[in-house]
Amino acid sequence: MQPGVCIQPAARLAARPQYHAVLAVEWDAQLMLRVRDGDVSSFALLLERHRGPVIQFLYRMLQDHAISEELAQEVFLRVYRSRATYEPAAKFTTWLFRIATHLALNHIRDRKGEKGVQSLDRELTDGLARQVMDHTPTVEQRLLFEARMQEIRDAIDQLPAKQRAAVLMHKYKEMDYVGIAATLGCSESAIKSLLFRAYEALRARLAHFA
Repeated sequence: MQPGVCIQPAARLAARPQYHAVLAVEWDAQLMLRVRDGDVSSFALLLERHRGPVIQFLYRMLQDHAISEELAQEVFLRVYRSRATYEPAAKFTTWLFRIATHLALNHIRDRKGEKGVQSLDRELTDGLARQVMDHTPTVEQRLLFEARMQEIRDAIDQLPAKQRAAVLMHKYKEMDYVGIAATLGCSESAIKSLLFRAYEALRARLAHFA
């Protein structure tokens, strides 16, 4: 693989047999196929497009910026190391977040017995935030809002790691059951059950909000 290789024109790619089957495939997958062929600039594009979302996802799982950035680097290192065997059998982001989730769950498992890592899920509270901020809040409203945010964070933190990962993908990434199942390596029915238990647990812990 030589540095400085330019992205090849679409017409040239289309002329190559291995690309006929992927012309209708998502752009990320086509970039990864070019990485497989030694195109460094395509990997740089994938890194630019997805590094931020991967770090954000890992941070919401682990609540540690340094660890999140370190694991994100490992995610893309694994992507690059897998380039020779890459096939666009699933969405690129499904494959990418499967790697990220695997690393996050391993990190959580390895840290068992240490101080529990917090997991923020601020997206779940956007509706509450908008309700409070639609009007100029009083000091009491701000204190109430902050207290509720902390309760929600604590409730999410108590979810098992796989449930927390599923909720984050469902809420933050707006992934469907099929995508989450592929990412976590479970069946679609297992993901539905996983999310049902997670949301039931959150509803039970936050029932007093009603």
